[in-house]
Amino acid sequence: MTVVTLIFAVLGFLSPANRGGLLTAMLLLFYLLGGYGGYVAAGICKSFKAQSWATIFGVGLVFPGVMFAIYFCLNLVHWSKNATSAIPASSLLVLCGMWFGISLPLVLLGGVVGFKRPTWNPPCEVNAVPRQVPPQNWYFKSYFIVPAAGVLPFGAVFIELAFILSSLWQGRVYYVFGFLSLVFVIAVVTCAEISIVVTYFQLCYEDYHWWWRSFMCTGFSGVYVMLYATFYYFHTLNIHQPSSTILYFGYMGMISLFFIITTGTCGFLASFAFVKIIYSYIKVA
Repeated sequence: MTVVTLIFAVLGFLSPANRGGLLTAMLLLFYLLGGYGGYVAAGICKSFKAQSWATIFGVGLVFPGVMFAIYFCLNLVHWSKNATSAIPASSLLVLCGMWFGISLPLVLLGGVVGFKRPTWNPPCEVNAVPRQVPPQNWYFKSYFIVPAAGVLPFGAVFIELAFILSSLWQGRVYYVFGFLSLVFVIAVVTCAEISIVVTYFQLCYEDYHWWWRSFMCTGFSGVYVMLYATFYYFHTLNIHQPSSTILYFGYMGMISLFFIITTGTCGFLASFAFVKIIYSYIKVA
């Protein structure tokens, strides 16, 4: 969704002069690309021998459900202030209808296709009895390596994030989608590299539990986005009303959650491909 949106923005189809055009395009792409999300999720589930329809339903319900719940609460604040930016109840019902009538069925359809695809077999046999992970050094504990690794993806988008926040909260128009696309590519490459490096050293130290750590190492950059948004609130903005404060941190929390999912997914997929490639070169006599 992010890639397609940036492509349309760079080509000039989503001009900032058209208010609401970018958000509308993102919502439509999110609904229509649900099938691809279900397909990829089903393929990964089969690869980990965890084929479950509960996971596919989770793809279609958990993330959009959390985002919708947060937005609904923020919209209540708009309603309480009689703001013109408040979304009518009818529009919210339309969004729910598109969610359950378009996005979720496409996710399930993609799951059906994904479960029917040929199963990817590991390049080498896996022990039936899990090996005991030896004690790890302190710098490979999750409490250290995860926050440390998350700094690099955040550093890749730090400068551009300042311009985006100025556009969102100070009324400035954002036009440089070409540079934003370049920053996005750099961020994706950075997530892939840091995740692969952490996974490589983790495997060297005989810790094979790489999947969640590969997600958290790059996904933690979203926490830094929220911390920077907090700094931006106290250092740059001049907000005194409690309702405006709630709206600011609510919307920034949604952006940070989206950033966590995006960067964490990039890191996991990169590590997954890396593990698949390196183990395919093992020769078993």
